[in-house]
Formats: sequence, structure tokens, C-alpha cells
Amino acid sequence: MYKIFKAVTLASALSLICSFGYAQSWDPKFFNPKSIDDDVILPLPCDGFMAFRKVLVPVKKPLDDFGVTLGSEGAALRYLEHAYPAFIAGSFTTDKPNPGRYYLMAKYEVTELQYQAVMQDSCPRPSMKLMLPKISLSWFDAMQFSDKLNLWLRKNALKSLPSEDGVAGFLRLPTEVEWEFAARGGNSVSSTEFREATFPMPDGLNKYVWFAGSQSANGKLQLAGRLQPNPLGLHDILGNADEMMFESFRLNKLDRFHGQAGGFIVRGANYMTPESDVRTSWREEQTYYREAEPNKQRTAGFRLVLVAPSLTSTNRSKEIEKGWEELGTRENAPAATPGSATLPTTPSTVERLSNLMSGMKDDKLKKELEMLRTELRSSNQMRDEQRSIAIRSALQQGAFMCVLLNREGRFFDVIKRNYDESCAKFDSLPKEDQARCTNAKRNVDGRLAAQELALGLYSDSIVEAGSIYTREMVAPEVAVKRQQLLARKSSNLGNYIDTYWIHLGKYLSDRKINQAEWLNSCKAVSIK
Repeated sequence: MYKIFKAVTLASALSLICSFGYAQSWDPKFFNPKSIDDDVILPLPCDGFMAFRKVLVPVKKPLDDFGVTLGSEGAALRYLEHAYPAFIAGSFTTDKPNPGRYYLMAKYEVTELQYQAVMQDSCPRPSMKLMLPKISLSWFDAMQFSDKLNLWLRKNALKSLPSEDGVAGFLRLPTEVEWEFAARGGNSVSSTEFREATFPMPDGLNKYVWFAGSQSANGKLQLAGRLQPNPLGLHDILGNADEMMFESFRLNKLDRFHGQAGGFIVRGANYMTPESDVRTSWREEQTYYREAEPNKQRTAGFRLVLVAPSLTSTNRSKEIEKGWEELGTRENAPAATPGSATLPTTPSTVERLSNLMSGMKDDKLKKELEMLRTELRSSNQMRDEQRSIAIRSALQQGAFMCVLLNREGRFFDVIKRNYDESCAKFDSLPKEDQARCTNAKRNVDGRLAAQELALGLYSDSIVEAGSIYTREMVAPEVAVKRQQLLARKSSNLGNYIDTYWIHLGKYLSDRKINQAEWLNSCKAVSIK
């Protein structure tokens, strides 16, 4: 039913809690009213629990990160919400269903019950009224809660925490990028849906968000988890209570944030927010203090993320250092020649600059060349990231064209077979059947033309990709694209990606166009 990291069921979690000497655990309705099979559950003091959801990021190596666009192009207050480029990476590595990384985000806002269980000396009695999100607390209170829970877990339930490179994770408030990436649906939604004002809500806003008005929250904070979740399984990520962020607020300055750091940030809107203002890009600054007291907003609560340190060991540091040294060092080489599968091995411009500097005695000139080398690496890195996006787009386009070939090819086969069976003896058929067969032949010819058009487009995509990219460039992006599709529950499209990659990879090796083979391979992919 649930996962306590390295455990599989709620029974395992209860066993772990019982080993601490506790008598009875909370009923799931008090910590996870809308359970999902792959929920991750952490223990709390007082026989309690907190539910988390994995947020998968399609990167593998410690220095890899994934580019996204956050904010909104159409925001009225653009100095708060204007669209900007950002990058996300998970803390923990995983091999299933594909190699990648992830972080964990609390499934619900921290409730009054959970807050009391951690912060009070005596244990609260679970009740529905304590299922309200904890509000009217300061940013410092939220930080103290995470600190106290971290210490308790390390003392009482260290094995329940996921680890990275042998180092246990820890809880904290989310960063803005972590929060907004998850709030938008992460890789569980399409790129288009990710850029919409809210995550997909097929049943209407009222089914997912508590906002101002009698048709929704009606001016009252609501119990956690009563509405439907976002595509990642996160409840009340928009509406109900504002959610505090880890870092300080900064103004938006076109494609970057302004240099001044201000108060703390709240995201997600709340039960007093007008319906028209509910959106994932919404952000607001709050001061840390009011008068002589910490600022405690009656609409602001919080949820936690579970992450890990970046530099977990000496070996990890060496791995990151090696990756850093390789950033931006490759040339923007032409596509491989026939029979070649990788980039040329001749020294890049960056490498030639390094070699030139190594024997140089003029310190001033050496420093200028080092600055030039750094600028070139930075430019190359940006080029590599943009190329990765283009390759993933080409892979998705190729997969969709393979889907089109599958459907057109199968449809043509069916109508051609039916025509051949019923119209084989055309001359001996009655006139009305001959007329029917004549119409059927036009239909067969039309479907054949459609199949040939799809096959031509598919072939063009392979040839064009083969003229730009090499196997070395494409192979890593296939794994990334598969992760994205799996997160979106589009596993069958991943099979089309694999088929397209087989065709493209073979073409990169022998430069031979084999349309008949490509058609039959796409038609052979099972339809789900």
C-alpha cells in the first residue's frame, strides 16, 4: 500500500514504529486520506506518519540537471512572475523504471496533528479537526519543525530515510524551483501542459483547489487532502494554505532574479485568493517580522521536501569535479561520416587553448586566455543544453511519426485485404458489386497514398537527424526522453522511441534508407 523507504507496506512501517516501543499507530485517514500504491511514508513521533511523493527528474549523473521554464509570460505583475529559465535535479538516484534522479515532496501540507506530534512534549490524540493545515506560524517555526523532525528521525528511524551515496537525506522547506516544478506536474505532464497557468484539471478548478468564494472555501481553511491531487499526486499544492519557501524573495528581472534578497516567499495561493489569481506562477513576498514579533500569517502553512547533500563523499566530489572539467569542452562537430558513430577525436578549441596555456610564462596573457577559455566553455555548455532539447524534440517527433505509420500501415493492410478477398473476381461480379469494388479501390489507393506520405515524413526525419547529430549525441537523450514519457504514463510511446532510435542508429552507421524495414518495424509495435 505504501513505502517507508526500503520497506514496502504499511505493515512494515507499523513494525518499525512498534520497534520504538509505541503502542498504536495513526489510522491512515489522519495522515494519508487519499493513498496511492507508490506513496513513501516516513514515521513521526507519537506513532505518527507523513506521506511523500517522488518527483522524478530525467537526469542521471550528479552534475546533470534538467532545464525548464518557470513563471508566466502573461503575468500582470511581471516583476514578480515573468517567465525565466531554471534548472532542476533530484537528490537520489534510481534505476527503475529508467536511470534517473528524484527528490521527495510531502503529499499534503503539514497538518496541525503532525505539527503537534513533533513540537509538543505530549502526544496529541488524532482527530479530524487536527487534519487542517498548520497555519499562523512563522518561517522560523517551520524551520524549527523541520530541524526537530530531522533530529528525531536520525535518532529513532534513520533507516526510514532514503540515502544517496551512503548519506541519509534530510527534510527542509522546498526551493522555489523544486516547488514550482512539482506544482506544475513535473514530467508527468506534457511540455505544453507544464507551461499552462495551472496543472491539468479536467474536472474543473473546484475539484482541485480551495479558493475564495462560496462555491469553494467560503472563507475557511479546509481539511488536508479532500480535493483531487495534481498529476504527481500532491494535494492542495494550489489553494487552501500558502506554502513557505526555503530561500529569500527576489524580484524578477526578465530572465533572472534581481540581486537584492528580501523577505521569505509564499507560493500556491490560499483559501482567500480569488479564483482568477490561482496559478502555479503566483508568488508573494512576506516579511520575516511584524513589529517586534515574527510574522505569522493566518493563511500561510508549509510542506516539506526530502533531499540529500550534493557533496556526499570524496569519491562523489571527484566524480563531480571530473564532470565539471568536461563541461563545454567538446567541439560543435559536424555529423559523423558514413560508418562513424562518434564525434571526431581531434582536440577541441578548448583543449588547444589549455595546451597553449600550459607552456605559457606570460601570466597576464595566460589569465586573459583562461578568461577566454571559460567564456568558450560556458557558450559550449549552453549550446549542448539547447542541442539536447532539440534532440529530445526530434525523438518525440520521430516516435509520433512511427505511431502514424503504425496506424496508417495497419489500416491499409486491413482494407487492402478486404478488397482483395471481396473483389478478386471483379469481372464476374454483378454490376452493383463492381461499383462497390471500384469505390473500394479508390479508398485503397487513398490509404496507400496516406501511408506513403507518412513513410516519407518518417524517412525525412531520420535523414535530417542523421545529417545533424551523431550516435554519441543522441543516445543519452533517448534515456531522458523515455523517463519523461514513463513519468507521463506514456510507456507505449517509449516503445516507439526505441523503434525510432534503432532506425536512426542504424542509419547513422550505414547511411542506408530502408523504408520497407522501417514501415514493418513501426507496424509491429503493439497498440495499447
